[in-house]
Amino acid sequence: MATALFINRTDLVRNTIINGDVDTDKFIQFIRISQQMHIQNYMGTALYDQISAAITAETLSADETLLLNDYIQPMLIHFSMVDYLPFSSVELRNGGLFKHTAENGTSPTTNEVDFLVQKHRNFAEFYTRRFIDYMSFNAASKFPKYWENQNNQMYPDMNATFTGWVL
Repeated sequence: MATALFINRTDLVRNTIINGDVDTDKFIQFIRISQQMHIQNYMGTALYDQISAAITAETLSADETLLLNDYIQPMLIHFSMVDYLPFSSVELRNGGLFKHTAENGTSPTTNEVDFLVQKHRNFAEFYTRRFIDYMSFNAASKFPKYWENQNNQMYPDMNATFTGWVL
């Protein structure tokens, strides 16, 4: 099943520090990665597939539109930045891996990039907490697919806080 993207270029450019001049090919894959890894994790596969199919068919209900616009898209915008920022200044070409440098600026340090990633992670966690709270009160009546995941599907994660990597 082809998955529709839940946000587009304009959503990301208007709501983040990404400049409108940035080539969409530089970050579009990070929207898909974030959507599949983070958003599906919190929505569960059944609801995720339902929303994706409704977007593709252009049949979103009023409840699905509200869920998408007010809860899912803000989460995805900031999770996309969490995943994109560490890669934003590098590019792999025929000659190898290159780090971009600006003529009239300096590249941020690793600590500065990590700071920006953490800020976007905080934003994403805020919107994720709102999503989880909303679903706690509305899933049974408006989104029964939230609870209808099968063994081979992802079940909704109810914890919005990233506590770091466990090795």
